[in-house]
Amino acid sequence: MDNEGYLLLIEDNIEVQNNNRKILERRGYPLKLAMTLAQAREIIAADPPRAIILDVILPDGSGLDFLTELRRTSHIPVLLLTALSTPADIIAGLNAGGDDYLPKPYNLAEFLARVNALLRRAEQVPEIIRKGMLTLHMASGQAFLAGVPMQLSQKEFQLLYILVQNEGLMVTSEYLYEKAWGMPMMGDTQSVKSAVSRLRKRLSGSGFSIMASRGKGYRFKSAI
Repeated sequence: MDNEGYLLLIEDNIEVQNNNRKILERRGYPLKLAMTLAQAREIIAADPPRAIILDVILPDGSGLDFLTELRRTSHIPVLLLTALSTPADIIAGLNAGGDDYLPKPYNLAEFLARVNALLRRAEQVPEIIRKGMLTLHMASGQAFLAGVPMQLSQKEFQLLYILVQNEGLMVTSEYLYEKAWGMPMMGDTQSVKSAVSRLRKRLSGSGFSIMASRGKGYRFKSAI
């Protein structure tokens, strides 16, 4: 694998772990393995992975609870693997912060394709984004203004990242909601409006602002 970093495979089923490990190692992906959430936390704390493949049902807790915990501090791409396959299960996984969701049993070729897509997504996100006095640390999910933490929630950080990446362009409320909340907006315009209002206040003095256009969306632009 050309890019630095490793994949963390969190799976307690030995057969599933071995099958996934073999196909990934044959493709040259550096791996670290964990069979419990406790092991995963130790590995991540010592050296954050490039991406995570996460089983949802684990012996010491729920993978979704772990993912919610992870998303408070990190935007490491995560592929969820689980025998839970109803639409409600998939929605819950994506809402918890999953980047992709693959129900068991699955085809190993599809599994590999989804891992490749996950890694391409990881490559597309720079570790640090700087806009004047504003700095976004993508791995930790933290934003700083003139070096001072902005104390943003996960959704606020995601909204800010999307707006910054689309500087000068109009971004619809629907798109922002789908990316930050992981589901269709279904008319919930107030959630985006409230989150953007909080971001505007946090951006005071940054040299940037978020402009709103009724019925169209929001634009991140220089305030100068």
